[in-house]
Amino acid sequence: MRKKGLALLLAIGLLAANIAGCGNSRQDGADKRESVRLMVWSPSEDQSKDSGEWLQRTCEAFAAEHPEWDITFVYGVADEASAATQVSQDPEASADVFMYANDTLTTMTDANALVKFGGKYREEIESTNSEEVLASLTKDGELYGVPFTTNTWFMYYDKSIFTEEDVKNLDTMLEKGVVSFPFTNSWYLPSFYIGNGCSLFGDGTKEEEGVDFGGDKAVEVTDYLIDLAANPNFKIDADGSGIAGLRDGSISAMFSGSWDANGVKEALGENMGAASLPTYTLNGEEKQMMAYAGSKAVGVNPNCKYMVPAVELAIYLGSAQAQRSHYELRNVIPCNTKLMEEKEIMSDPLVMAQNNTFNNTSILQPFVSAMNNCWSPVENMGKAIRNKSVTHENAKEQTEAMNEAMNSSGI
Repeated sequence: MRKKGLALLLAIGLLAANIAGCGNSRQDGADKRESVRLMVWSPSEDQSKDSGEWLQRTCEAFAAEHPEWDITFVYGVADEASAATQVSQDPEASADVFMYANDTLTTMTDANALVKFGGKYREEIESTNSEEVLASLTKDGELYGVPFTTNTWFMYYDKSIFTEEDVKNLDTMLEKGVVSFPFTNSWYLPSFYIGNGCSLFGDGTKEEEGVDFGGDKAVEVTDYLIDLAANPNFKIDADGSGIAGLRDGSISAMFSGSWDANGVKEALGENMGAASLPTYTLNGEEKQMMAYAGSKAVGVNPNCKYMVPAVELAIYLGSAQAQRSHYELRNVIPCNTKLMEEKEIMSDPLVMAQNNTFNNTSILQPFVSAMNNCWSPVENMGKAIRNKSVTHENAKEQTEAMNEAMNSSGI
């Protein structure tokens, strides 16, 4: 039942006939149907009636397409971020199929909690996804999931305040309206440092090269951020204050992702605009803000009893038709390359903003283990600038302390 060799079989092509032979069958007239039980986890929103019960509907459609299996689905709730913790802690007691964020990939592979997709399955995934998306789910040459959306953040703005030209530069925007930014959130703040040449683990995969958030290039950014935080037209977004400000008119732009699309739409209505990240002006030169980017994917547990149905379901949950309904029901932005060619989808400013950010104004978020050391030091820098304990006078000292902490395990 729990043979690690199953993952290897997938990697060399999933010998479906051998794997599918396991399990119980029952007679339905002249046909034999294999009884299959699959536990499937997803975020609660994918299962709620308010969001159209996307998961249940998609799984039922999958079952209808596979009459050879008599499938019983057992649904559980786990969002893409928390799934990794639950699955890696006890893979044998976890879901057969689940959604996860790619930055948790190393956590799960270290726990042998993800199937490697090989053979015809890998070919199918590769044929409908960009190299960048595939890279976000590949480790040591092995592909570990079926992507269903890119995962990054971009900018929302009020079109009655800013023009399309205005939103190309943050400092230009600050002259015309109030901009909110998650300044103390370490998923967002590095965008300024990366924009001025700071780097993490070389190309993001070389853990031995460490983090380079030091030197003059980093100190220049810290000095810029001190002035930014002091700008009366700049507000720190926390606990929903950005959307609240859009709603009451006190804020004209904010940075977030597709998960806030409905709230922003309610706040701005026809004036809702969306764009990839702007530049910012540092010492007279324009620097491009660069977001962390990744993907969300459907993974399969190597301990799954019914491996072929589980893998087929994962492929289906990440398919073009499933991504289309996910987008229609929940604004989950598709990444399937065939869908991205459709005029209706490509004309959506939300889709364009997320995908332009992913393709042009982001770096792939490193998923090496040492990345875990980077979150708190950057968060602390943001809070210290907010609290005015980091000043122009001690910016160099504090920046080097941040860099040192990012390169330390904390032990």
